[in-house]
Amino acid sequence: MTRIRAMTSDDLAAVSRLLGQSWRRTYAPIMGDETVARLSAERHAPEKLAAELEDEDKMSFVAEDADGSITGYAMAMMDTKGDVMLERLHVEPRAFGSGLAVDLLHAVLAAHAGIPSIALEVIEGNDRAIAFYRKHGFEVVERREASHGVGGHASLIMRHMLPMA
Repeated sequence: MTRIRAMTSDDLAAVSRLLGQSWRRTYAPIMGDETVARLSAERHAPEKLAAELEDEDKMSFVAEDADGSITGYAMAMMDTKGDVMLERLHVEPRAFGSGLAVDLLHAVLAAHAGIPSIALEVIEGNDRAIAFYRKHGFEVVERREASHGVGGHASLIMRHMLPMA
């Protein structure tokens, strides 16, 4: 049985590993091994994730199996305009198709109840993620140069309108 819970500092190493593996698997074919390794090392180091845990504008969730292993991770942040951005959603390949990604997405959405919408940025070529987000109500609202130092690649901004209570 997998449970979704708030991430803690005890999860830093496991989440860092999960992100690194997910980035290599997903983005190396798009950006190349060297770029992916550099960007992942910069963004997914345990100390970087620890700083994010301390940021009150960011909420992180993990999926934990019965044996305590971390099989998924999601992080969303509130920007300066009060908009919510889903910054990360990653699951282990063995959890693909299991509903785990949906559970993590729902945890993020529930944590931001009352917010009009949630947006995300996904690099073009990440077809699996784009299809997942479309299936769950996200629509492309913009195409632009990828942010976060991923120069030379286009990304899609997708938005999902949330029901108002």
